[in-house]
Amino acid sequence: MTIKFEVNGRPVEFDGASDMPLLWYLRDHAGLTGTKFGCGIAACGACTVHVDGKAQRSCVTVLASLEGRTIRTIEHLANGEELHAVQQAWLEHDVPQCGYCQAGQIMAAADLLERVENPDDDDIATITNICRCGTYPRIRAAIKTAAKLKQTSQREKGKPGDQSATPGDVS
Repeated sequence: MTIKFEVNGRPVEFDGASDMPLLWYLRDHAGLTGTKFGCGIAACGACTVHVDGKAQRSCVTVLASLEGRTIRTIEHLANGEELHAVQQAWLEHDVPQCGYCQAGQIMAAADLLERVENPDDDDIATITNICRCGTYPRIRAAIKTAAKLKQTSQREKGKPGDQSATPGDVS
C-alpha cells in the first residue's frame, strides 16, 4: 500500500509499513531530525509537528492516517531566513535550557497562535508539552511576545487581524 502525503511542501509516496509512526518516518526516512523522540506515548510533546495545520504528536500518528494530508515540521516553520514569530520570541526570551523539547514546544505554540490571537495564561496552559528544565515562565512570556510580533507583522503586511480597522468594519 502506497501512502501519499506532503512533508514541508514536498510530496511523499511511502511504500513501507503503514503502522510506522510519523516520527520515525521523519527522522529515519526524511532525515528531518528536529522532531525529537521523548516518551513514545504522546505525553511529553517533544515530537509535536503540524498535521493539516494543527499540532499533533508524531510518535503516535501512524503513516496510514496521513493519506492526502500535509505535515509541517520545525525545519519548515521559518519562511526562508525569516524566523517565525514564535522562533524569534524564543530567542528574545532565551527560552531553551537543554533545548531538547523546544521544537515541540515551538510547534505547539505556533498552533496556539493560529487559533488564539492574544493568548492569556489559561490559553497557554492548554499546551501540554513538557519541559523537563522547567522554563515555563520563559515559554509563557515568549508566547505572549510572539503574539504581539505576529500581530505587528500582520498589520505591516495588511493581512487579516489588522488592528487598524475601526470597530464595526465588516470584512
